[in-house]
Amino acid sequence: MRLRICISAAIGVASAAYCYFLLLHFRQGAGDFGWAVHAAQRLLAGQNPYDTPLEQYPLTAAFFALPFVRLRPEVAGALFYGVSSALLAFGLTRHGYHRLFVLLAYPYWGGLLAVQWSTLIFGSAFFPLLLPATMTKPQLGLPVALTRLSRRGILACVAVALLTLVAMPRWPLLWLGQLKNYEHFIPLLVLPGPLLALALWRYRDKDAWFLVLTAMMPQRWFFDAFILWLIPRSRREILFTAGMSWGAGVWRWYHIPHSYVEVGRFTVLFIYLPMLAVILFRQFAREDS
Repeated sequence: MRLRICISAAIGVASAAYCYFLLLHFRQGAGDFGWAVHAAQRLLAGQNPYDTPLEQYPLTAAFFALPFVRLRPEVAGALFYGVSSALLAFGLTRHGYHRLFVLLAYPYWGGLLAVQWSTLIFGSAFFPLLLPATMTKPQLGLPVALTRLSRRGILACVAVALLTLVAMPRWPLLWLGQLKNYEHFIPLLVLPGPLLALALWRYRDKDAWFLVLTAMMPQRWFFDAFILWLIPRSRREILFTAGMSWGAGVWRWYHIPHSYVEVGRFTVLFIYLPMLAVILFRQFAREDS
């Protein structure tokens, strides 16, 4: 346990430091996390958090940002991603240190650059009391929550949801009005996304349902797919999928996407389809043995 804590803390510190450097270098403030901080500041001031069409996060995200509202934006963003990375690492190592290889995946580093929620949502899969994190970005959190429900997790989500309604009873209606501004793609509907339905051939496998559920959710960028690394378990599976994911990273390095559908196509090719292969060939390996 002590070794797990030390390794997780080291990963958290390193990721926070690098995130801070990138935020300063590219002058991004708190990155995408800044919108949660914005909502938290408006909430504390008794103002409407949804005073701009760019604020597209539910009020649950603002609650997670409350401890960071007094910090400089770069410090807030870096600390948030560092804590998220540390929690994820601690959860992963419960099942073996080789699971830390998921941090080699391109979506993790894309999320670090933008200070995204996918790392914390990924980590919430290992801790029932952290399951309310799935409500900060529901399109990513829903597949995680539905495939990892527990009594404590449900109670924690209900408690947080009630707190947000007490703080601002009308926020769900205000937030739903913002969703028309959300530009996205749906992996299952972007060619060759329909191939992902083949996962249901292994309908008894929870990972197959998780893959299909995630593919049905609206997404915007490569980092949203980081939660899919809940699927690979062995070192070989993790390294294969992490390596394939950098195909999307290399493509993005040399190309500026013309649409979110284009982003979706390369997300499917280099992230979703390798996960489909892991699910299908894992079952073939079991049958051969």
